[in-house]
Amino acid sequence: MRTLAVNTFVSLDGVMQAPGGPEEDPTGGFTHGGWAVNYFDDETMGRMAEADPYELLLGRGTYEIFAAHWPYTDGPIADRLNRIRKHVASTTLERVEWNNSTLITGGVAEYVATLKGQDDGPEIQVHGSPGLIQTLLEHDLIDELRIWIFPVVIGTGKRLFGDGTIPGGLKLIDTKVSKTGVTINTYERAGDLNPGSFEFDEPTQAEITRRQRLAAG
Repeated sequence: MRTLAVNTFVSLDGVMQAPGGPEEDPTGGFTHGGWAVNYFDDETMGRMAEADPYELLLGRGTYEIFAAHWPYTDGPIADRLNRIRKHVASTTLERVEWNNSTLITGGVAEYVATLKGQDDGPEIQVHGSPGLIQTLLEHDLIDELRIWIFPVVIGTGKRLFGDGTIPGGLKLIDTKVSKTGVTINTYERAGDLNPGSFEFDEPTQAEITRRQRLAAG
């Protein structure tokens, strides 16, 4: 089985839209693009360049952002991204021209499940791709979440966890903090959600009244 890991940059309030620049994704009237850029330093760039071998799984928007940038530059990150295999999920693209890219045909969830079920092959990583991530969350296809949390709040924009997310527990398996204050947390799934309660075994009359008021709307 191959591991599927989501590597994503988010603000403290969960926004992941357009971390790399104002023109990256202004859809929905988003005007805060580029919010992550000034928190990158040699340490964080080095961490990205030195990752273990992987293939990319991308949504259309992130694919187009990458394909318009990385083939036109060089360096360790560009060399890796231009070389590795890329799987692209899109219902509107007719072809993908970036080197070593494959356009997914048919159902994305089925394609990804088949990809993960292969005995051989490197890790599969999702970068960006907020829409694709929602599909993966809905079908419980993500093995690890590597969330880079930047010390900013944005308020509006596309978020990591949408309404289709399957409730569940997560286990923190690694955490690091950059010199610029970016917290890099790695989580794996840890079973079903396990709710508890701080309530008394027998609710007070005040609590009963409160519940009745909520139930009445």
